Amino acid sequence: MSEIILARPVLDPETEIARLARRYASAGGLGIQVLNTLGTGADGLLDRLPAPVRGQLDSAARVALTQALRAASGSRQVVPDQAQWLNSVVSTAMGATGGFGGLPTALAELPVTTTLLLRVIEGVAVEHGFDPSAESVRFDCVQVFSAAGPLEHDDGADLAFLSARVALTGSAMQAIIARVAPRLAIVMGQKLAAQAVPVLGAVAGAATNYAYTSYYTDVAHVHFGLRRLAVETDQPHEAMVARLKAEVLALK
Repeated sequence: MSEIILARPVLDPETEIARLARRYASAGGLGIQVLNTLGTGADGLLDRLPAPVRGQLDSAARVALTQALRAASGSRQVVPDQAQWLNSVVSTAMGATGGFGGLPTALAELPVTTTLLLRVIEGVAVEHGFDPSAESVRFDCVQVFSAAGPLEHDDGADLAFLSARVALTGSAMQAIIARVAPRLAIVMGQKLAAQAVPVLGAVAGAATNYAYTSYYTDVAHVHFGLRRLAVETDQPHEAMVARLKAEVLALK
């Protein structure tokens, strides 16, 4: 099955790259605002987690990604993609529930939130005309999780997630999960640490989940917007990434 499923109006490359650059540059702003509201920063956030939890983050991220892929693909048969505002509402409620009981419930909520975020990313792929059942598009959906994360101060240079490609082989999905999981472990570890804030766990969980949903929605639009632009202009994807990176850095 082709990964392209929807014809779209052809975009002006310069205008679209500028728009995507602005969206990427602003993607993490909400997460930083959340940390400021909680009176904390991303630096040292992971150190607040108990050592046993920190040691299990990589394996937890792998399990969460594997479960999310299975659940997200299956749910597409029965639950249609939702509007961004509804995704944010559901994610916020899940975060509040996860944070209410502190670290134990936040850990239990992690794979559920990962599944929701993957569905959000798949929905963005569909918006840009890609078929989320195509293997290469599924790879790209997972690859979005290797972005910096909403709780990091990103100077615009961390755009490697846009460039990384995996050969389409039988073991490719496990390979990409293995590569993405360490980054996702850091990102989700920061989320867990924020949710574990004493007394404010439910509020922090709701706020961080809202920020995460907004962030990965924006990053997915950048990722698939750039892929679509490369297809429409018949230019190498790497060239599009380079132009986007230059535009993002120029905004700084």
